[in-house]
Amino acid sequence: MKGFVRNRGGSRQPNGSYRGGTWTAYWEDDQSSDGQRHQGSKGGFSTKRAAQEHLSNVLGAKRTGAYVPPAKTTFGRYLTESWLPMQQSRLRPSTVDDYRRKIERHVLPELGGIGLQELDVAGLDRLYADLLDHGGPGARPLAPKTVRNIHVIISKALRDATRKRLVSRNVALDADPPSVPGPGEREMATWAPDELKVFLRAITPHRLGAAYILAASTGMRRGEVLGVRWSDLDLDRRTVAVRHTIVNIAYKVSVSEPKTARGRRTITLDPSTVAVLRRHHLHQLTEKAAAGADYGDGDLVFASPTGEAIHPDLFSQTFERTVKRLGLRRVRLHDLRHIYATLALRAGVDAKTVSMRLGHSTVAFTLDVYTKAVPQLDQEAADKIAGLIFDN
Repeated sequence: MKGFVRNRGGSRQPNGSYRGGTWTAYWEDDQSSDGQRHQGSKGGFSTKRAAQEHLSNVLGAKRTGAYVPPAKTTFGRYLTESWLPMQQSRLRPSTVDDYRRKIERHVLPELGGIGLQELDVAGLDRLYADLLDHGGPGARPLAPKTVRNIHVIISKALRDATRKRLVSRNVALDADPPSVPGPGEREMATWAPDELKVFLRAITPHRLGAAYILAASTGMRRGEVLGVRWSDLDLDRRTVAVRHTIVNIAYKVSVSEPKTARGRRTITLDPSTVAVLRRHHLHQLTEKAAAGADYGDGDLVFASPTGEAIHPDLFSQTFERTVKRLGLRRVRLHDLRHIYATLALRAGVDAKTVSMRLGHSTVAFTLDVYTKAVPQLDQEAADKIAGLIFDN
């Protein structure tokens, strides 16, 4: 396996050295699809020694099977034309859309024009720092968790590029994304029972009031609540089956399924929530009659006045406006799920039941997330154990 270096653009001196120009390393590349062997090269080195070092590295990599042929593909083209399309058969459409948005908004403006093989650790670290400080042109600074999620996307893309021998290594593995607290370490935004009561009383008259009440009384996710159909409800037996979820893909509403087998579950309802749902059904029948043939009946429990699915963003925005109007502590719609879990555990509901109702993957995850938020559980455990081992 041979190679050589050559000066380009310089003038040869009487002693055999060169003045000016740059140095290029040449080597015999792998056999191509046409059966011919082609010459690989890399130029632009300022010294002969630098070109020789690069040549030695290439020849060594070829001997060990770690060599990656030079390519002119940019990081942006790889992500948008190769990697993202490949994810469509692997991931849920909503996940692919989330990846696409993050890549287009936050990765391409700074790194899209860089060669795939030229991407380095320093460039990734600069991107993460810039997103934390500025969020990109005209944007607000991003939260550490969001920046870390972007890092995960980049790392996955480069892992696939390494596997396909488009790059020699995954430089994201050596980058320093921001650290984020673990599931049980985050400060969780929650309400006391009285605050939740204030919100529920205020939202009840709203045409989607029953949806917020269902979310608060079951801990169901936003998309799960909006995806409930009347065929999923058995109000006589007081159950709701979680079988569908409404997701936002490219700003359009789409129907999907729960992400995991544990997410597909049946939840028992309390009598008050059942009563609210019965009243909501009567109101919906009135809307359906008023719309007549224009009603797009998809059997959705929570729909627009013409039967269309509710956009998840609209559902969240209505929640946020109501919270602000009431002067309550600011929490997200998703925090109703956290509030439900903490109240259930404080009420003495066992962790396994809470985990099943929430659709968590494991009971351990539920405990990791919520034990810190319910410190009296630890106190009660200490008292119960003490009652067993000490004489009173």
